[in-house]
Amino acid sequence: MQVDIFTQVIVPVVGGLGIFMLGLEFMSNGIQALAVARMRDLLAKFAGTPIKGVIAGTFITGIIQSSTAMTVMTVGLVNAGVVGLRPAISVIMGANIGTTLGNGLIALPLGPLGLLLGGCFALLYIFAKSDKVKNIALACMGFALIFYGLNLMTGGLRPLRNMPEVMSVISTLRADDFGGLIACVVTAALVTALIHSSSATIGIVMGLGSAGVLDWQTAVAFSLGADLGTTITSWMASLNLSRNAKRAAYAHITFNLIGVMITVPLFFVSIEVLRWGMGWFGGDPSVPVMINGRETYPLVPVAVGLYSTVFNIFNTALLFPFTGVFERVLSRIGRNAEEDIEDYSTPKHLTAQAREHLGTAVPAIREEIGRHLQASALYLQSARRVPTAPGDLDEHRLAIDILSRDIRGYTASLFVPGQTQQQQDLIASLIEEEDFASSLAETLHQVARRVQRDEFSPEAKPLVEAVLDAVGEAMACVLPGAALRPMPGPQVLFDLREKVLGLSDAVKPFERGAILALLGSAERAFMLIGRLEEERRSVPRAVPMPVGATAGDAIDGAVVPAE
Repeated sequence: MQVDIFTQVIVPVVGGLGIFMLGLEFMSNGIQALAVARMRDLLAKFAGTPIKGVIAGTFITGIIQSSTAMTVMTVGLVNAGVVGLRPAISVIMGANIGTTLGNGLIALPLGPLGLLLGGCFALLYIFAKSDKVKNIALACMGFALIFYGLNLMTGGLRPLRNMPEVMSVISTLRADDFGGLIACVVTAALVTALIHSSSATIGIVMGLGSAGVLDWQTAVAFSLGADLGTTITSWMASLNLSRNAKRAAYAHITFNLIGVMITVPLFFVSIEVLRWGMGWFGGDPSVPVMINGRETYPLVPVAVGLYSTVFNIFNTALLFPFTGVFERVLSRIGRNAEEDIEDYSTPKHLTAQAREHLGTAVPAIREEIGRHLQASALYLQSARRVPTAPGDLDEHRLAIDILSRDIRGYTASLFVPGQTQQQQDLIASLIEEEDFASSLAETLHQVARRVQRDEFSPEAKPLVEAVLDAVGEAMACVLPGAALRPMPGPQVLFDLREKVLGLSDAVKPFERGAILALLGSAERAFMLIGRLEEERRSVPRAVPMPVGATAGDAIDGAVVPAE
């Protein structure tokens, strides 16, 4: 029988692959538009420990159906300092499990209904009025198109079995021995790395297996390579991010690589176990079934989906106890002196126990604001290029911003019904103090950036140092443990301005402008430091504990600020 390559193979295979990947995109976009912001918040909230991280990664990836999107999201949260490296490693482990749910769904025999359901949901998407209904319809349309595309690919690949020249090439990729197994794994990994979707690779493999072009054992071997190749996307997403974000991506690569390296020697044993297990899911996947007069292998996709699921669960269970080892090893990658400084993105004093009583919460907040100010003061060291100071100003700024948000949120949570006016004034004053501290941090970031960005001549450098000294002396008045001393007045800045204007003509105009702009930032810093001091004096900060009270007492109306 003569095969028309173009109409019988190329058109349905290319068209089916395009529809399959479009379905994946539609389903992912629809679900993420409905839930990704909520899922990101849930991830940041619940991924505090490794066990919670695995559960969160599995649950959220099972919903958004994209381990790639989940891993990239995790890398972004690590970069923002919201999630630590150790929980992030466990989240990535959970994401590998969650994405296998999609592989199982792809294996369902719903191909013939895919076009009908896709058309129905497409009409719903077009005529829907609300964004919520549109996103639901988009996700369901994508889900239906996945099966229709897979059905088209299977039909287009089936004629290849009657083409000896094609089968002779494909026969070189057979997982009959360890050499063939490794070749299949590497090929699938390269294909997945190119198209950035393990689900698409597994869908292609399922189509080849259903059509009988690939035997079921080789199809299963390709699923291992797909798990390995999907790590490339998270690595690419981390290229321009922080060191910890890169380490999270490296964890994804290492985790999947170790899993494949452990599974490959056990592959042929696991295949026999899978053959036995398939007895519960329809029988031997190597036995063909006649459908509409055509020989197909409908159980091959089931076997691939089942093996992928068990592989990821086994891999997670095996490596989860070593999460701490992963963290310690990865933490040494790219480490330098900057990482030995304190991590200011994570609060040290804002504990749940301290929040139970104003008498303990207020001192904790004041200590944390002090840490915020200490972190801000490091900008002056960065401006002077002190080796131990933060080298990446934007990364340090991000850490301080996260700390500021945590302080404000923690302080605002102290508002409870039944408080006195004095208690509410105290809480509000603490929020305003933190706001001044946050604005001061932004100003000092601007100071450091201007000093680092511009080159100054030998005549101008002493004036730049004098500006930094003046701001540093003013900052010393509000830092924790500062001795009581008057804050320097703005006259010092006025004097420096006169010196700038009196520089010789050898100093270039842009240098004069840069130093004058720096003085403007310094003046704002002086103003904010003064406002911060005034806010501290405006409402008494001492909150004595009532007689007989403990740290576990409730705060609503139980304490009063000192007079």
